[in-house]
Amino acid sequence: MRIWSVHPRFLDGKGLVAGWREALLAQAVLAGRTRGYIRHPQLVRFRAQDDPIGAIGAYLVGLADEADARDYRFDRTRIDRPSARDASMAVTDGQLWYEWAHLQAKLAARSPEVATRWRDAAPVPHPVFHIVPGPVEGWERPNPASA
Repeated sequence: MRIWSVHPRFLDGKGLVAGWREALLAQAVLAGRTRGYIRHPQLVRFRAQDDPIGAIGAYLVGLADEADARDYRFDRTRIDRPSARDASMAVTDGQLWYEWAHLQAKLAARSPEVATRWRDAAPVPHPVFHIVPGPVEGWERPNPASA
């Protein structure tokens, strides 16, 4: 499961669809509707919020907005709390840059044309996140090959 901190506009089509599915799974975990993935480190930052369901709902709205911009149709009725659009979570600049490098490697292998489009860009966070100074988040499980 990868819940990207980077803005969904940087994802290729496969990444956007996978991100939607994975965030829906995260929502189910946070809502207690499934027993799988309950200890997944990507969920730490959502559980730390006053309203974890609202935070993941706001995250899903950001993905759905990007889907709309691409003429994809994500079923917004699957978002438990879409009205939590004003949720805001911190992401460290170290985490954002770590994910940016990870995403660039994925895109180079899977969607070279998308990788080329964003090669000289700097990462921008998903709308639910605001950047704070800091290293890669403690919950991240860095892959030595991509670090």
